[in-house]
Amino acid sequence: MKTMVSLVLLTFLATVIILPLAEQHAAAQAPTGPQGGAPAPTVKAPQAPATPPQAPPGGVSISVEVPVVTLDVIATTNHGDLLTGLKKENFKVTDDGVTQTITNFGPTEAPITIVMLMEFSSRGLYDWFAYQAKYWSDAFLPNLQQKDWVALRTFDMQVHDEVDFTQNKDEVRNAIYHLYFPGFSESNVFDAVLKTIDDMKDVKGKKSILLLATGVDTFSKHTLDQTMKQLRQSDVTIFCVGLDKPYINFIESRGSLGSHMNYLQGENQMKTIANLTGGYAWFPQFDGELPGIFHDVASFLRHQYSLSYTPTSGGKDNKFHKVKIELVNPDGSPLEVHDQKGKKQKWVVYAREGYEPQKSGNGD
Repeated sequence: MKTMVSLVLLTFLATVIILPLAEQHAAAQAPTGPQGGAPAPTVKAPQAPATPPQAPPGGVSISVEVPVVTLDVIATTNHGDLLTGLKKENFKVTDDGVTQTITNFGPTEAPITIVMLMEFSSRGLYDWFAYQAKYWSDAFLPNLQQKDWVALRTFDMQVHDEVDFTQNKDEVRNAIYHLYFPGFSESNVFDAVLKTIDDMKDVKGKKSILLLATGVDTFSKHTLDQTMKQLRQSDVTIFCVGLDKPYINFIESRGSLGSHMNYLQGENQMKTIANLTGGYAWFPQFDGELPGIFHDVASFLRHQYSLSYTPTSGGKDNKFHKVKIELVNPDGSPLEVHDQKGKKQKWVVYAREGYEPQKSGNGD
């Protein structure tokens, strides 16, 4: 009997001691996470701000693009003498007849960046125009300074890059000397001008073109109207030198009675291109006129005034804006100019005739 009681007591004590240990071991081996057992440990997320930042109305931001019109202006007497030392107060700008406020003004001091664009076709007796352009163009190079940049292009029915922009004038001169035989009789002046304008879009500085051509277009894909439209959106000044006068004199001296209307039309087209871009057009009859003409081209570029304004109309209507620039005294009265002898001179302003804002793309 005593033995039985002792066995029962020992069994009870073993159960009391072993059971808690078994439970602890089971708890340690139990799976964690969503499949059962104790939940997996988690990281407490940071609390969001009590007051979130306020978004703009409608959930979008608004930006306003304000157009700025910049013009390069040349001021001379009617005899071609440059007017230097002018101030902002001496310029009056009207945009479609409305007076504008000039916001930025000053003489442009950047180096010249110019493309010599030459007609080099087989038109004319004995390839006259090609060789005249070749001969005349060399006379321009002495007017460039070391800091200036110049490129050489020729055109017939296509545009040919002869020399990319360089400060080495001898490189350009050497390329001119190695122009031998024109390839085609076509003269696509409109296409050549527009391609050159387009290729200069990203060129920095004071950009210009010296166009040596007859102005007669024979095969271009673009019309004069299309050319004018694109020039109105450009900031490149174009100076034109006509090649036709010596040729007309030559054939008339041989008794030719042929019509010269196509050359007169070419001259008008050259004048239109120059006037529209703020440049000038010359039509020399003799070689001796070239040094003075090319000196004027370089002088005009070195003595330009740059002025900017924000159109009061907004300038975003995609129509052509007629711009007029006048020289005035600070009180608004017309500026009087006198020569060294005190004689009154008329002043002349060369600047773009206007501008046509580029159309905005989708999403602007």
